[in-house]
Amino acid sequence: MGQRLAGKRLYLVLALGWMGVLWYFSSLPATGAGLPHPWDKGAHLLAYALLGFLLGRGLGGLYPAFFLAALYGLVDEWHQNFVPGREAFGLDLMADFLGAYLGARGAGRWEALRGARP
Repeated sequence: MGQRLAGKRLYLVLALGWMGVLWYFSSLPATGAGLPHPWDKGAHLLAYALLGFLLGRGLGGLYPAFFLAALYGLVDEWHQNFVPGREAFGLDLMADFLGAYLGARGAGRWEALRGARP
């Protein structure tokens, strides 16, 4: 039981660290050197899939992990409105939500697969 709790805490710490990385990159002013459309949506999807996965492993549930990752995506997109050259974009938010869902869902499947092993 103690090892399982320590594992969950580790995933939550990793999730917080990843949130910090996302916040840092979204705080950088746009220089025009970013990923071109539509590749930037893929980057959003992957970044939030990782966040959803980490939160899913740390919280142990699809819905809390998805909700927190999606909420963080919403806050981060809003935050970009205040960064020079950046803006909040609906398609970015949709990619964040989809990635958060897929990552949180994948964390649940990962746990199911681990539990099925002898």
